[in-house]
Amino acid sequence: MAATATAGTIPLPAAGAAERMDPKRLIAFFAMVFGMFMSILDIQIVSASLAEIQAGLSAGSDEVAWVQTAYLIAEVIMIPLSGTLARIVSTRILFSVSAAGFTIASALAATATNIDQMIVYRALQGFIGGGMIPSVFAAAFTIFPPSKRSIVSPIIGLVATLAPTIGPTVGGYLSHAFSWHWLFLVNIIPGILVTIITWNFIDFDKPELGLMKKFDWWGLLSMAVFLGSLEYVLEEGNANDWFSDEYIFMGAIASTLGALVFFYRAFEVEFPIVDLRAFANRNFAFGSLFSFIMGIGLYGLTYLYPLYLGRIRGYDSLMIGQTMFVSGLAMFCTAPIAGKLSTKLDPRVMMAIGFASFASGTWMMSHMTADWDFYELLVPQILRGCGLMLCMVPINNVALGTLSPERVRGASGLFNLTRNLGGAVGLAAINTILTQRQEEHYARLQEHVQWGNPEAIDQLNNMIAKYNSHGLDGATIAIQKLSGMVQQQATILSFIDVFLILTFLFAALVVAAFLIKKPQAAPGGGGGGH
Repeated sequence: MAATATAGTIPLPAAGAAERMDPKRLIAFFAMVFGMFMSILDIQIVSASLAEIQAGLSAGSDEVAWVQTAYLIAEVIMIPLSGTLARIVSTRILFSVSAAGFTIASALAATATNIDQMIVYRALQGFIGGGMIPSVFAAAFTIFPPSKRSIVSPIIGLVATLAPTIGPTVGGYLSHAFSWHWLFLVNIIPGILVTIITWNFIDFDKPELGLMKKFDWWGLLSMAVFLGSLEYVLEEGNANDWFSDEYIFMGAIASTLGALVFFYRAFEVEFPIVDLRAFANRNFAFGSLFSFIMGIGLYGLTYLYPLYLGRIRGYDSLMIGQTMFVSGLAMFCTAPIAGKLSTKLDPRVMMAIGFASFASGTWMMSHMTADWDFYELLVPQILRGCGLMLCMVPINNVALGTLSPERVRGASGLFNLTRNLGGAVGLAAINTILTQRQEEHYARLQEHVQWGNPEAIDQLNNMIAKYNSHGLDGATIAIQKLSGMVQQQATILSFIDVFLILTFLFAALVVAAFLIKKPQAAPGGGGGGH
């Protein structure tokens, strides 16, 4: 039986067993995939419905942002920790307890009566749910032989990219059709099912409870301070004018000190909280770098599109969700194609095609105007969805496919952390660029809308006459309207700047894809391929 393979040895299945999967393991794996889907979906599910939550809990606009921030900070601490916990208590206990805890935290979030309760419950939800994400990647590369990777990798890649993309769509529909409470209630029945199935069917490894004596508590504390403070600084920095804010400055110092202690202990203690040695594998290091930049693209565009549609087009959460659905549909349709291509194409070529597709989509968006609607956004969204799927499958295979099974558990946490940190860094950079460039564009456009410009005077006089004819204060309204038009154009130009930066970033990755070594045909020791 495969269950007899302990965590310290590489399982060596018989030739027949390598091809024929145990049905129990398949059921367990798909339950794990669904648990991961719920956990990643919940990062973004509230993003289109923050206004409804704010109204429901009578919260301020600065407070309601913490509904998302608290989840992200807690999750980013748990993701790298999960590999160590899986070794100590086993994947079965870690995953089923995480699923149960996530379900309970979701139910609590739905019952929150004020913003403080909601923030605490969301932090719990993020921390416990974070334990489910890396376990799926580790399971996929531990229990499936290399011959099955072309089926398994697209499934994981689809879930990891589709969940945050359709989050605003699902959230928009739920809060419109029912109420914001259903953003959390929707997790309860699936969560119970995932808990029961994973508790009864996971048998990939055995616990190593003896490792608890060597557990690095200082390492855990320093990692929590390092990653938690970093996430806080990145999330809140732009809104609070970065280091001119006392809390952001203190957060940055705490993060730096936490990082110093964390990295020291990671290399000095016998059983570190996170095994950083995986980065010595060149393909894992490059795969993690690509995953980091994919996080920028994935979470950055999931933020930019709704921001444009809401701020410029005046869409509500349901209309934003319907428009954003195109990317999700493109990913869903591309997943099987990506799986087939992964067996036939050099993964570096496949990544280059995906990066080029993504860059083409953002290049098209750099020609946007204030009139762009569903049909103008259609092709860029399709290119983005297809590009993400074509990238994710080979990136997963390159990063984790050449590691031994016992190394994969710790490495999968690091790998997933890079994507989330990429998203956090990307959102912080995007927000900062939008703010600064908008101010610069507004100042430059303002120079042309002045008394010395005949066109501006004609436009203003026409507007004044129009409003005066309706018995209104034409001069005041016309100046307000003209200022609004300048502000809108400045916003559009700042969006174009961000899309251009993303285009150059992903175009550079097309070249970078060929810097990695081509992975071997049978990763992880070569035993399972023949």
